[in-house]
Amino acid sequence: MNLLITGICGFVGSTLARELIAAGHQITGFDNFIRPGSETNRAPLEKLGAKVITADLRDNSAMEALPAADFVIDAAANPSVLAGIDGKTSSRELIDHNLLGTVNMLEYCKRHRAGFVLLSTSRVYSIPPLAALPVEPVNNAFQPAKNAAHPANLTAAGINETFSTQAPVSLYGSTKLASEALALEYGETFDFPVFINRCGVLAGAGQFGRADQGIFAYWINSYMRRRPLKYIGFGGHGYQVRDCLHPRDLVSLLEKQMRSPKLSVENRLINCSGGATSARSLRQLSDWCAAKFGAFSISVDCTPRPFDLPWVVLDSSKAAHIWDWRPQTTTDAILAEIASHAEANPQWLELSSPT
Repeated sequence: MNLLITGICGFVGSTLARELIAAGHQITGFDNFIRPGSETNRAPLEKLGAKVITADLRDNSAMEALPAADFVIDAAANPSVLAGIDGKTSSRELIDHNLLGTVNMLEYCKRHRAGFVLLSTSRVYSIPPLAALPVEPVNNAFQPAKNAAHPANLTAAGINETFSTQAPVSLYGSTKLASEALALEYGETFDFPVFINRCGVLAGAGQFGRADQGIFAYWINSYMRRRPLKYIGFGGHGYQVRDCLHPRDLVSLLEKQMRSPKLSVENRLINCSGGATSARSLRQLSDWCAAKFGAFSISVDCTPRPFDLPWVVLDSSKAAHIWDWRPQTTTDAILAEIASHAEANPQWLELSSPT
């Protein structure tokens, strides 16, 4: 199959490209290379046979010049929940990139009769009920409190697809949620296949060394190099929890989706995550690092951070039911892979997060 990957030289895009090439697909991709470290992925991908184009998905004329493909895998986004309010990216830039860029790709799909896969996020789910979730610490990690009422469509297995997406979800979350709605509408209106995969935290070797681009890789790289780390909010204990998924585990799902007949709208939107078994708190991640690299002191700042949540774990049982999909890479294997890459690339933080 002839595939077009947006953000091909980012961590997720490059990982998917390598795996899809190995599976026999023809890969073309583009990247604007504004993320430090992304240029390092270009030559290795081209050596494998990928065609890599320098282009920005916000540039409609550049998108019109792209060659035709059977499917688009949209892996390009500003991934930070703080985007638009952190002083590094303006709100307009965020919307231009994450939403209007999606419109450009949907117009591309309309023009070429191509299918579309949007890699979305757990951050489309409503913040207030998740922020107010009753939690209790168990083994240095928050869990939903057993003897308390929980929001609808949230269980110990995680947040399912029918959990509230009512605002506020953050500016970042709203751009992804709006992109989801537009993608499904374009697919219905212009009759091309669309799939929405809401991903948990994606992690693995070669992920860029910034907290907003992957907390697991950032934490391990920083801990190994004895860079300052801090538990923020929630009493400064580091008990806040996220799930973990390697992007290569998405490949089997993507191949099934791209070869499937058209599904009903409600079955084209699923969660994809490592689930509760993959979930780790920052404190547990520090404990793993201590066993690997030796003890290191983590500082504390009890000031709450905007949009931070105590426990975010996605329930992917719908993906298992519809697609017979389950993640294959354990969290311990992901952490070990990140650590090996960190040890083999001592300048990775300086290269991929120079500021």
